[in-house]
Amino acid sequence: MATIDDVRRIALSLPQTSERESRGSLDWRVADKSFVWERPLRRADIAALGDRVPNGPVYAARTADEGVKLALIADSPAIYFTTPHFDGYPAVLFELDRIDVAELTELITDAWLARAPRRLAAEFGTG
Repeated sequence: MATIDDVRRIALSLPQTSERESRGSLDWRVADKSFVWERPLRRADIAALGDRVPNGPVYAARTADEGVKLALIADSPAIYFTTPHFDGYPAVLFELDRIDVAELTELITDAWLARAPRRLAAEFGTG
């Protein structure tokens, strides 16, 4: 399964990506827009999740839209989930210790594409 080192390696391999720490959590950005980040669960998240509270590290990834988020959750509910905090927001939560590296790579790349400037994304697609 994937690790923080995999997240870092994949994210930083994408053009013009930077890593920063924000409020004690790591955050990867393109054009100063977050596309994947550590997302510790808050008290309200834990209450909303009930028995679904993960034991391992939780991350969030931007999605192209809410339809993509809901499809990820429907296809792999053991990996992906959401909380009321993310209702109406195109980002999905995922359990890092349950996702394999190939799927993580696709998720992070798609998140980057959702946030990268169009020209940069187009250059990446033809690169």
